[in-house]
Order: sequence, then C-alpha cells, then structure tokens
Amino acid sequence: MFEGLTHKLVNVFDRLRAKGRLNEQDVVNALREVRLALLEADVHYKVVSDVLDKVKQRAVGQEVLRSLTPAQQVLKVLKEELVAIISGENDLVLKGKPAVLMLVGLQGSGKTTTAAKMGFWLKKRGYKPCLVAFDPYRPAAVEQLQRLAEKAGVEWASLEGNPREGFFRVKMEAQSKGVNPLIIDTAGRFHIDTELMEELKELKAIVSPSEVLLVVDSMMGQDAVNVARGFDREVGITGIVLTKMEGDAKGGAALSIKAVTGKPIKFIGTGEGIKDLEPFYPERIVSRLLGIGDIWTVVEKVQDVLEEQAEPEEREDFFAGKFDLEDFRQYLRMMRKLGNLERLIAMLPGFSKLVTAGGIKVDERKIVRMEAIINSMTLEERRKPHIINGSRRRRIAKGSGTTVQEVNQLLKQYEFIKGLLKEMRTSKTVRRWMKFLT
Repeated sequence: MFEGLTHKLVNVFDRLRAKGRLNEQDVVNALREVRLALLEADVHYKVVSDVLDKVKQRAVGQEVLRSLTPAQQVLKVLKEELVAIISGENDLVLKGKPAVLMLVGLQGSGKTTTAAKMGFWLKKRGYKPCLVAFDPYRPAAVEQLQRLAEKAGVEWASLEGNPREGFFRVKMEAQSKGVNPLIIDTAGRFHIDTELMEELKELKAIVSPSEVLLVVDSMMGQDAVNVARGFDREVGITGIVLTKMEGDAKGGAALSIKAVTGKPIKFIGTGEGIKDLEPFYPERIVSRLLGIGDIWTVVEKVQDVLEEQAEPEEREDFFAGKFDLEDFRQYLRMMRKLGNLERLIAMLPGFSKLVTAGGIKVDERKIVRMEAIINSMTLEERRKPHIINGSRRRRIAKGSGTTVQEVNQLLKQYEFIKGLLKEMRTSKTVRRWMKFLT
C-alpha cells in the first residue's frame, strides 16, 4: 500500500535529517520535493497546494527551525495536515430496525465482495447482518452473493421483482429473525449513466438507508474522485469504501477523495480474503504513508488470529516460551493466516523503507516446508524435541521431502525462538505488549 509514494517521502525526510540544523530554504526545497511526489501519486492538485501551503506556514517558523530535531518537527506538521484533510465522520452509522446500508458503484469496483466483507466484519462485532442482492442485470449476481454470504457465515436474501414489494418482504423477515443490518448490493455499470442513477435514486427512496456507501477502486486515482463526485451529485452518498488498496502504490484517491467530495472514507479493502476489510483510521493511514509505521493495526491482526486459534492459557504459554513443536506448528499456521507478511512487516516502525527497497523478503514457501517437517515427526518427537537424534532426523527429512540440513535448521530456529521469547518476557515493555495481546 502506497509503496511508491512512501519510498519517495521517506527519502525526502532522510535527506532533511542528514542536514541537522535547517534554514528556511532547506524546508522550502524539501516541500517542493514532497509536492512533486504527491502530484506524481495522482493526488488532486488543489489538495496538494492546500496542504503544503499550511505546512510551509507552520514549518518555517522559528519554533520548528530552532528545535533540536527540526526535520522531525517538519514531518510531524506534514502528518498533522494530511490527517486533517482525510479525517471525517469515519464511523459506520447504523440507524433503524433493521438499519440499511446501500452499496453503490461502477461495475467491477468490488461491491459484492465488499458487501460480504462488511457482513463478516459486522458479524465479528456482534451484529446479525444480511446481504441483499439487487442486481437484475449481471448474470449469476445472486448466486455470487449467496456463495460469499455462506463463506462469511451471514444471512442473504434477494430483491426479486418489484423492488418495493421485495424490500418490504425482506425487511419483515429481518425483523422477525432479529437481523440487523441489511447490506444491499446494487447493480453497477461500466460508466455513470442516467438510467443507473434513476434506478439508484428510486431504490434509495424505497429503502431509506442510514448509509449510502460508494464502493470505488482506489487504483483509479483521479478518476475515483470524479466517480465519487458524480454519484454524490446524482444519488447522494454518505461515505466511501476504497477497494484494492493493497495494490495502490500511489495513494492519490485516498488522499484526495475526502477533501474534494467532503464525504468520509469508511472502510478500505486490503486484499481478496473475506477478512481483508479495515475501518479507515486517518492517523494510521498517514503513518503508513510517511513510513512511520502502524503498530496498532499489526497488533489487532495478531490478536484476531490468536483469538481464533488459541485459548488464553495457550497464548500465555507461547509468549512465556513454554511450548513444544506441536505448539510451534500451530503458530506457524497462524503466521500464514496473518496474510501478506511483507505487508505486515512494512507497518512496523522503521521497517517500511527496508520492505519497499526490497531489503526484506518473506518466502512463505519456507513456512510451508517447516510445517511439512513437523508433520513428519511422531507425536512423541513433537512433544519431546530433545529425543530427535541423527537417525530420526534422516527419517523426518525423507518423510517431508526435505533435507537433513533443513530439519536441523528448523530445530535451531525452534530453540532460538523459544529462548528469545523467554528472554523477552523479562522486558517491562514486552510484558505490557503481551498483557495486551493475551
């Protein structure tokens, strides 16, 4: 996410830090580079001008230039101004019994997938959502929504025939089952046209949604802003969901769309999986963009996997270093469930530049091979790794299709991690993190 823009901005501030003491011209020159980087990332020109004018006004003051860390102060000012332009009412509004969320957008923007992801996200937070199909044009649209609803573990329905009668039926069923909210997946087109807008306006009048969310592909850049303007003008939207953010190396849409349309970003899609939907946190997004890191999102992702896969006492044992190879295999599986590990590492403070420059490469196939090695062990060997002698190692290597060297390496890594976790447990800082996670 934002790899190209992040790399450029990190380099600008690295050069600024190398100067030590700064004068006004140093700041002006750095902001000129930032301006160019933002414009190349397809950020709206007016947004770039407004932000950097404010940054310049604040950053060339004597308080910043005379500080002990002037480059860091300039970065702080830029972060605050970027957060300000993308902040808004980012929380989801759920009013009504049931509440209705109406998803609109062009065809191919990811509305149906987003509806399922949103249903899964709401289900995890104690709601009982229902996905509602209303796309009479796209072949197999209802079947796709049904499959995704089953994958997310949520209810589904379809507005067949007359929309008013269909919605009344679905709403009555929802009220009787305690379903809330209804997430309506509407029809799309390849471009904005009068017929599409009229249909959406009629449906909006029938369902009275608490949110009309525009689902738009973030990689469209400035075109995403134009699409948002069009839908807001014709239908009236309350918020935006940016999809395919994991492939957006620029970030132009994310930084421009709120400032230009006045409509807040509510969610971002970060992958193809049913779990790959995140609430839009302006400060976290800007921190990732500037290469500062986003430790809270990392912690949340780890915590989600831990809650799914392990009991509290097992999590405590893991962080205390009290675990055997059976437990180690379980946690290797958890690592794979975290998704793209390079992307996750890039969110850690100080690691963004290494990842974007190719300095850190995570070969997830190695995790699969490590798991295969452990699978070739007997239960006794997994419980008592110290009994694994030379002949056992040869048998394990043969059974897993690996080499004795790889088996030896896995056992060394296991012992290293076990000892490291015991060592970490003595750190006050780490104890606080572990308390949060467990």
